[in-house]
Amino acid sequence: MRIILIAIFSAVILSGCGFVGFPGVYRIGIEQGNVVTQEMVDQLKPGMTRRQVRFVLGTPLIEDSFNGDRWDYRYVFSRGDQQILDNRLTVYFEGDTLARFDSKLPPSVASDEANTAETQITEN
Repeated sequence: MRIILIAIFSAVILSGCGFVGFPGVYRIGIEQGNVVTQEMVDQLKPGMTRRQVRFVLGTPLIEDSFNGDRWDYRYVFSRGDQQILDNRLTVYFEGDTLARFDSKLPPSVASDEANTAETQITEN
């Protein structure tokens, strides 16, 4: 009876270690999906063909089999349980040409400087 209680107690104690985590344990960074930069998105122009979009962005992570006019590019970087970066880009086509795209990328430094310059010009 004593051995069974010790085994149960040990199992409960050891299972609790998974919730707390061990301090100082290195957790590797995990990258999944397509790396899409703001410079790549800046090259997208309405009217581009599918082939041109594929050349600029690469092969999409998800080609929807139910909607052939939509490509999804997603990039996720996480370390352990912590999601550090989540970028999404959805490209919509009408026929063979690019109609529009939705991006969840932060604006690039160059576009911030251009917006600041435009604001200063309009204020003067």
